[in-house]
Amino acid sequence: MDFMTDSLVNGRRFRLLNIIDDYNRESLWIEIDTSLPSLRVIRVLEMIIEMRGNPLKIGVGNGPEFISNQLQQWCHDRNIQLQLIKPGKPVQNAFIERNKGSLRRGMLDAYHFFTLAEVRIMAEEWRQDYNSSRPHQAFGFVPPLKFGKEI
Repeated sequence: MDFMTDSLVNGRRFRLLNIIDDYNRESLWIEIDTSLPSLRVIRVLEMIIEMRGNPLKIGVGNGPEFISNQLQQWCHDRNIQLQLIKPGKPVQNAFIERNKGSLRRGMLDAYHFFTLAEVRIMAEEWRQDYNSSRPHQAFGFVPPLKFGKEI
């Protein structure tokens, strides 16, 4: 998981928390708001775990939300390894970086947004399309959801 930042037409900045499954590159969630503190990150992770089960590890950058005591304790309590990438080494979290690049080109740079509601609607549409229609070369040019079903 990792963050992105963008802004509405009026200049108001917002953040996007992107969470993917490294195995099949499925975009699990995109959380959007003006502020996404560690407790909000934990709430999103709890929701994903409720739907998908507990992951063995979560790869993250070194942002304050990810290195917080709250998230570290939450992961410890659930036997989830929190794998921090080295500062300045985004290649260590390459799958999420690729996902963020696709989201940036396919949505954020392609549209002007006036409200967070618009961003949320478009992000969910983008996520669904990414998972069900966008072929990945690494999987024989099938989308993440199809790859996951073929295994």
